[in-house]
Amino acid sequence: MTLAIRDATRADAGTLLSFIRELAIFEKAEHEVAATVETIETSMFGPTSVTRGLICESDGKPVGMAIWFFNYSTWQARNGLYLEDLYVTPNARGLGAGKALLRHLAKIAVESGCGRFEWSVLDWNEPAIGVYDAIGAEPQKEWIRYRMAGDKLRDFAEG
Repeated sequence: MTLAIRDATRADAGTLLSFIRELAIFEKAEHEVAATVETIETSMFGPTSVTRGLICESDGKPVGMAIWFFNYSTWQARNGLYLEDLYVTPNARGLGAGKALLRHLAKIAVESGCGRFEWSVLDWNEPAIGVYDAIGAEPQKEWIRYRMAGDKLRDFAEG
């Protein structure tokens, strides 16, 4: 078994969508997936995209992905790397694909001069939390994540 990580390309939009749907099913939120191959092509690979992706392959077959972007820390006055989604197919879990994707992203962060590498995890996802703890990541318990979307976002924007 050989793992390889490469940058995602427009041709991977269908694979990314499959992984996104599988992740949403795992997170009990499949009904929230509005992404299509076309919207992934535009949003991730269009001329104004700030989002990037990685594909992890085992013996040439896609088994995982990471979707990420650079954010910014005003306190550090430096970019950070934010991992939006990490997913490894169930049959490839335990092969080290998730850890390999995380390490690859950490290298990108270091090579890009980032001050931080951050992500969020659902509080019930114990297997992922175990991996994150094992690699030395630290939970940020003092921060509460907020979100505004859909009608609430539109209503607030309109005043």
